[in-house]
Amino acid sequence: MKFSAKTKKWLAVPLSLALLIPTAGSMVSAAQDGEMPSVTTPAVELRTTLDRYLGEHAYLAIETMRKGAEGAADFEQAAAALSANTTDLAGAIASVYGEEAGTQFEEMWSRHIGFFVDYVTATAEEDQVAKEEALANLDNYREEFSNFLASATGERLEAGALAEGLQMHVNQLIGAFDAFAAEDFDKAYEYGRKAISHIYGVSDGLSNAIVDQFPDKFENTTADTPAADLRSNLNYLLTEHAGLAVTAMQNGIDGSADFEASANALAANTTDLSAAIASVYGEEAGTQFEEMWAAHIGNFVEYVTATGAEDEEAKTAAIEALNNYRAEFSAFIETATEGRVVAEGLSEGLQMHVDKLITAFDSYVVEDYATAYENVRTAYAHMLNPAKGLSAAFVDQFPENFVATKMPTEMPKTGLGGTAQDESFAWVWVSLAALLAAAGVFAMKRVTGGKNE
Repeated sequence: MKFSAKTKKWLAVPLSLALLIPTAGSMVSAAQDGEMPSVTTPAVELRTTLDRYLGEHAYLAIETMRKGAEGAADFEQAAAALSANTTDLAGAIASVYGEEAGTQFEEMWSRHIGFFVDYVTATAEEDQVAKEEALANLDNYREEFSNFLASATGERLEAGALAEGLQMHVNQLIGAFDAFAAEDFDKAYEYGRKAISHIYGVSDGLSNAIVDQFPDKFENTTADTPAADLRSNLNYLLTEHAGLAVTAMQNGIDGSADFEASANALAANTTDLSAAIASVYGEEAGTQFEEMWAAHIGNFVEYVTATGAEDEEAKTAAIEALNNYRAEFSAFIETATEGRVVAEGLSEGLQMHVDKLITAFDSYVVEDYATAYENVRTAYAHMLNPAKGLSAAFVDQFPENFVATKMPTEMPKTGLGGTAQDESFAWVWVSLAALLAAAGVFAMKRVTGGKNE
């Protein structure tokens, strides 16, 4: 295994401005403002903001450590993207607690990333003492950062529980990196997916604490409702799809040893959506959905293969196939949501999804890594749009299934997830299953041109 000899030089890379996410209003014809339940309250928007930056942090941290293990040419650009994510996350904290707190947060958060880099460097140099020092520094960071968040939230989050959640975060990232270094790629991607899933427990707990602390700022809305959970679950699955697609495409063109494992992780993400449908309507319906979703992934694979073969005709054919998929899938969703998601708007969003992934890949191929990671971040953030549009449509269509029947009587003490990675998929399946059962989507026929075949 080849390791990078680079150290923390990347920490000096200038940080980019935060990316802007356009609204998904064009996708949904039914108004959501002022209605309950809703996925668009101020509290839910806060939770989504934290979903975005914390989920992206976990993804980019894994990618940066993986690139370090490989000694990849784009290591510094991956690290710069991770650093930019830190600035964006600190900005979100500053918007609630002020600039001083934002600066303090950014300093601590950057340090813990630096300790992970120390661990990567020590592994490359086979320096066991330095590896143990990096882990010790991460342990000290856990205590400092936990106390900071507990104090900032007025003890709504307990320092001890926070430290436990942070330890899980550390264990998952270190576990993923160690598995990459040992070339146990299946385990590496298993740890990676758990790390991304777990971090969504962070955004849930932290957003709940912030909203409880500043109810007026968030119009007395709550971040922890069935509707909010649905949107967050879709945030998770759809952004993870984008991230894993980027990784698999890069591995495919590089001929990386972990290509098969990355492709399997992407397929597992597809299966997680399909299994929710199959659990309600049986294997036939689940298979039908999985075929539709997997088809566009296959088209991306065809594009990668054609690029490697320098076959322009095959590349064009892959893009045309993706265009056909957009029309088919958009019409299907419009039918399922009874027009709440408009096919034309969804198709436009899917075009952006295609464009950003293709541009990120093309830039990577020509070694324009800065442009590649700019588009990677945009592609990742963009998937929050369909998550918002779809969840809004589902809740508007079946509001009775998303009424909060029981609210918590006290704040949860586990601000950084705890066992969130184990519970997350269960909640995904339950919420989607309830939704699909009510929608009667087992009439999921393939559609073309907006009409059932």
